Amino acid sequence: MKSVSPFPGVELTTASSAPQESARPLEKALGHKVRILRRERDLTAAELGQAAGISLAMISKIENGQISPSLSTINALANALNVPLSSLFSTFEEKRDCSFVKGGQGVLIERGGTKAGHIYELLGASLRGDVVVEPYLITLEEDAEPYTSFRHAGIEFIYMLTGEVIYRHANQDYCLKPGDSLMFDSAGLHGPVKLLRKPMTYIAIIIYPSSST
Repeated sequence: MKSVSPFPGVELTTASSAPQESARPLEKALGHKVRILRRERDLTAAELGQAAGISLAMISKIENGQISPSLSTINALANALNVPLSSLFSTFEEKRDCSFVKGGQGVLIERGGTKAGHIYELLGASLRGDVVVEPYLITLEEDAEPYTSFRHAGIEFIYMLTGEVIYRHANQDYCLKPGDSLMFDSAGLHGPVKLLRKPMTYIAIIIYPSSST
């Protein structure tokens, strides 16, 4: 069966509909740095272009990351700005964050349901950015009790691994068995209301804006 893209005419490199990483990251970083240095020196784009022997149109394209300037052009900009050539690349980091946690070595977290026998093991952490992502392995042991008073900012996704539970979100109950998933607005009261088959484990991923921390 042929898959159909949810965005006709847009080529996706994965099945996800997440937007593609912006093109020309090096050029954009260079342009951003040139603009910052120019403004720090109270220069207009035209004045910088005149000092570097570069047209105003070229300066505009460089600052907007639209072109890959030659080494001689970059050197001319560095001289006009009176900075080392290497400093023009100081804001560029070819780095992608990654959080790796070996099995059984997640950080145990104290949360509202901990006293009710709910064990929260944090499996990773978002290292930077505007969004916080908290992936948990949650275990409800034999002595676990129902707890439906969770409430927090963001969105939560649950994927059931073992056991069986009736999970409540707001005023609606859902029976979760292995392979079932549930995604909801976590500002509403939620949590397991009936523990049908213990012990039970599920993955819970909580996502919220970093500004709410």
